[in-house]
Amino acid sequence: MLRRIVETKQGLFSLVILMTLLFIALFGPSFYPYHPNEINVHAILQGPSLKHPLGTDLLGRDLLSRMIYGARISLQVSVVAVGISLVIGIVLGTLAGYLGGLVDQIISRLIDIMLCFPTIFLILAVIAYLEPSIINIMIVIGLTSWMGVARLIRAEFLTLKEREFVLAAKIYGASTFRIIFRHILPNALPPVLVSASLGMGQAILIESALSFLGIGVQPPTPSWGNLLIEGKETLEIAWWLSIFPGLAILLTVLAFLLLGETLQDVLNPRRR
Repeated sequence: MLRRIVETKQGLFSLVILMTLLFIALFGPSFYPYHPNEINVHAILQGPSLKHPLGTDLLGRDLLSRMIYGARISLQVSVVAVGISLVIGIVLGTLAGYLGGLVDQIISRLIDIMLCFPTIFLILAVIAYLEPSIINIMIVIGLTSWMGVARLIRAEFLTLKEREFVLAAKIYGASTFRIIFRHILPNALPPVLVSASLGMGQAILIESALSFLGIGVQPPTPSWGNLLIEGKETLEIAWWLSIFPGLAILLTVLAFLLLGETLQDVLNPRRR
């Protein structure tokens, strides 16, 4: 699968961007000389230079070091939030698709109710009653974005549980647990992987939007969203404070979207 992803231009582009981002987030702070919160009054609003490749902010802090740390925040939020949504979506989708009947109706109505609320407004309403923190943001995004995964898993289970290999497993006396986790769920996961890739990009956008609105990651902890709002006030005289965080968000979300499209082609034998 990895070979087929690399063979496509968009797959190779997305992997290069994401692996570079992962490397920078993991190892960047260990070899970069500036601390993200180190104040330098002699380097306030300096443009990009050899000493500060992406310039400095209103307090003389190095923008590149803050973006490196912000990459950690964005990846952490996307992975944990998508992980929470996958667990909830897979469990509820499996129960609805395999058991059917009243269980399916209850879960389907719950999904419909959750989908009636715009995601961003639902998140804003919940965050308004909680203390803005990284942990709360990850949990809230995960708890409000599982519906698509649940519907995908439910649809796959409704189709697969009537297939011949599942009926054969039942005839041979396989347990319900083995039928679900050994025979049906592995065949239902490909569209979920595509959804997870798209969900990571969406989680980064939501975190950036919350931080931009001031109810996400709180300063002085840097995230790409609050870096944007810090640069908004000085956009005319310090363009780099908004341009570089915006480009980082753009490239990362684009890489996740392209990876999702590539996975859809790779994991679908008919399209391949």
